[in-house]
Amino acid sequence: MSSLRVLLADDHPTYRAGLLALLKIDADMIVVGEAGSGDEVIEMAEELKPDLIIMDIKMPNCNGIEATRQILQRNPKVPILIMTMFEDDPTVAAAMRAGAKGYILKGALPDEIIRSIKVVAAGGAIFSPEIALRFVDYFEQIRPGFREGELAMLTVREREILELIAKGHRNGNIAEILVLSPSTVRNHITNILSKLQVVDRTEAIRKAKDAGLG
Repeated sequence: MSSLRVLLADDHPTYRAGLLALLKIDADMIVVGEAGSGDEVIEMAEELKPDLIIMDIKMPNCNGIEATRQILQRNPKVPILIMTMFEDDPTVAAAMRAGAKGYILKGALPDEIIRSIKVVAAGGAIFSPEIALRFVDYFEQIRPGFREGELAMLTVREREILELIAKGHRNGNIAEILVLSPSTVRNHITNILSKLQVVDRTEAIRKAKDAGLG
């Protein structure tokens, strides 16, 4: 049986070195490359054709969520495991929508990391226990309001942005929370106003609160 070929993507050399040392212990795995930025992991994924990618989120040039999205557009079959410090609901949801098959925190124990890699490589999905609980709670919270009335016509991303608007977040803050560019956020807001047939954020917020958001 051939070894699982793993590509590591993290902008912290010390953390990559620790992860590399951990994976070397397992005879079934081999690290074929290390990337320190989003742009770099996109290029290396194309060149090396790894069996699995371990992806951090906060990296220079291109964040891990966007890198995941671009890699899977080119090669939809490569499994990607997110390993990060971020555990907020919108970031987890964004990573899953981008196509990641697992999401674990950097504080995970070595055995949990190895098990997560093997589950994702085998075609499964896995989350750190903390993430699994938050993920369930997150969708339980957004399901009722987001599926009612006029909001039903909004996409999942648009509903997320509307929720954040209703909570008082400005465009720049929304971009940071959802790991999007400011221009992308502006485009989504334009679509939200059009679909809700309102002229400004104030009216959009009113409709969102009527549906139980914010």
